[in-house]
Amino acid sequence: MQDFKPRPPADAGELMGHPKGLFLLFGTEMWERLSYYGMRGIFVFYLTSAAAAVAFGWEQLSDVERQSKALSYLGWYAMLVYLTPIIGGWVADNKWGQRRCIMFGGTLMMLGQFALGFPHSWLPDGTEIYMLWLGLALLILGNGFFKPNISTMVGDLYEEGDKRRDTAFTIFYMGINLGSILGYLVIGWIGEKVDYQLAFFVAGLGMALGLLLQLTQANRYLGVLGTQPSAQLGLKQDVADKHKPLTTEERDRIKVILILGVFTVIFWAGFEQAAGSMNLFAKYNTDLNVGGFEIPASWLQMVNPLFIIILAPVIASIWVGLGDREPNSPGKFSMGLIFLGLGFVSMVGAALQIGDSETAKASLWWLVLAYIFHTIGELCLSPIGLSMVTKLSPLRYLSLMMGLWFAFIGIANKGAAEIGKLVGESGPLATFGGVAIAAIGAGIILFFIREKLVDWMHGAEEWHTEVGPTTKEEIGITADHEGAPRKHFSGNN
Repeated sequence: MQDFKPRPPADAGELMGHPKGLFLLFGTEMWERLSYYGMRGIFVFYLTSAAAAVAFGWEQLSDVERQSKALSYLGWYAMLVYLTPIIGGWVADNKWGQRRCIMFGGTLMMLGQFALGFPHSWLPDGTEIYMLWLGLALLILGNGFFKPNISTMVGDLYEEGDKRRDTAFTIFYMGINLGSILGYLVIGWIGEKVDYQLAFFVAGLGMALGLLLQLTQANRYLGVLGTQPSAQLGLKQDVADKHKPLTTEERDRIKVILILGVFTVIFWAGFEQAAGSMNLFAKYNTDLNVGGFEIPASWLQMVNPLFIIILAPVIASIWVGLGDREPNSPGKFSMGLIFLGLGFVSMVGAALQIGDSETAKASLWWLVLAYIFHTIGELCLSPIGLSMVTKLSPLRYLSLMMGLWFAFIGIANKGAAEIGKLVGESGPLATFGGVAIAAIGAGIILFFIREKLVDWMHGAEEWHTEVGPTTKEEIGITADHEGAPRKHFSGNN
């Protein structure tokens, strides 16, 4: 069958040299990320608040027990958010098409935010916890339908080989980071300074604006793009000999994926303390006074997207400047883990500053420095992961291996919650110190085995670096972080 990919309408026009449909997707994603990150930034604060304790019957729990329960909820939520895109991607490819999945997923997320924001006083006593679970379930399922499909549509705006595609993803990522910054700024402020449930409701309104934008403008700027399942367009190719035994080369490459998957779990289990233990430390153990104004604790999470934008071109330039001395992919993975560990060394400094005092507050600059180190680590590690999966996986098992990579990150998020609980049990010094040692130790181990992993890649590590964003295949996993330098491989898969 001849492949056919629908194109945007010829009369839709261009803006800044790109199809206007790109900026429609930019706007839709920006509002969705405002909603997602705004909720994520205040979620543990909401669950540990006095109002939530009364509503959910948690008054008898100590502060440490409430924080542990809040982190457990966050862990399950964050894990499942990374697993449901497998379902949404399959439905889009085989049943509904991308546009229908985006609208369905966005609607579920909007309703999920409204469920979280539904006033406790309007509910029968004892049912508040069920509304919380309903809201989280809607957000998890909605994300699965929305997230993988809007990113894929960006690539589908362009013909294969169109050099504008890299720039298009940079523009799209700007929307992602702008949305996350606005989410922390607006939703975070409303939640911490006014009311948490009102903040969830406003987050739902943000998602509603994204849906309205898509609903009213999609036909004009996207035409029929994304309205048909790719399986019906001949974009899904049948792979012969699906049950053929793996070759030695294929087994070696799968070993690389599995080994790097273990290190990926370690990295994200530490990195995702941002929404959990580090967020709680910021609120309860950090001096948030800046120039006489007490900033919301959730605002500190803006450091990551801000420095992604600032540092991404710098890191990309460094790789280019190194030329033949540029580290290989496992080497960059190891650097990412070491920078993550250095971030937690900064958190150790914060913990030492407050000591055993229940009233002392750490300087917020410890956290800012930690987030900067974590951002550098992310730029070293995050862009590589899924790209390597696409290059190293046997074609007949590509979907399976991509699903497994999602699972690694989902497991890491659940592990992050369990690590976060240790702060209340063992104290911040022991917990942050332990994470620092584990991350740096893992980075050193990976550094010493990096050449063996390259050997097992059997030529897939023949690469060159480009100063640009990612290939379409990488988007589903890394689209939360804009502008990272992306590695493009020229292997022989």
